[in-house]
Amino acid sequence: MTSKSGTTRQIENEDWVACIARIRDAQDEAAFARLFGHFAPRVKAFLMRSGADSTLAEECTQEVMAALWQKAHMFDPARASAATWIFTIARNRKIDALRKQRRPEPEELPWGQDPEPDQADVLALQQESDQLGDAIAALPEKQRVLIEKAYFGDLSHSEIAEQTGLPLGTIKSRIRLALDRLRHAMK
Repeated sequence: MTSKSGTTRQIENEDWVACIARIRDAQDEAAFARLFGHFAPRVKAFLMRSGADSTLAEECTQEVMAALWQKAHMFDPARASAATWIFTIARNRKIDALRKQRRPEPEELPWGQDPEPDQADVLALQQESDQLGDAIAALPEKQRVLIEKAYFGDLSHSEIAEQTGLPLGTIKSRIRLALDRLRHAMK
């Protein structure tokens, strides 16, 4: 048994499906105007509720409506309602826009070689590296082996436990002690 609101939604969906079909088949601008008038404000509100600012929501809404016009042939009413299809496009456009915002633009990326580091910095780094190498070499073998596996072998504590057969608690204790010794040696 279908509820009254379910029946209303079904009739509404059939109307929207017909509009999309008219856009697909005849580039019907009146059908597009009806869809735009109904869905554009709802898409913008949906995007703003999901965290987009007003400008981003407006831009995405325009892209969604343009996609509706250009990709009406891709809509399959057997797979989704018109509203679901439109809001899925909106969600995907928002995700793409947010990814694009986080990605540096080509003009922001440095070109050419990095500037040569200051010789004093190079010397200080080399001395610290030598000091760290000496400090690691001075660790008791049981601790040194675990530090090497964890930091140079890039193994997790669990992976080290599997490899060595040692209990996880023992591995964590030895690594903690080794790090404490290294910290003191590097002061």
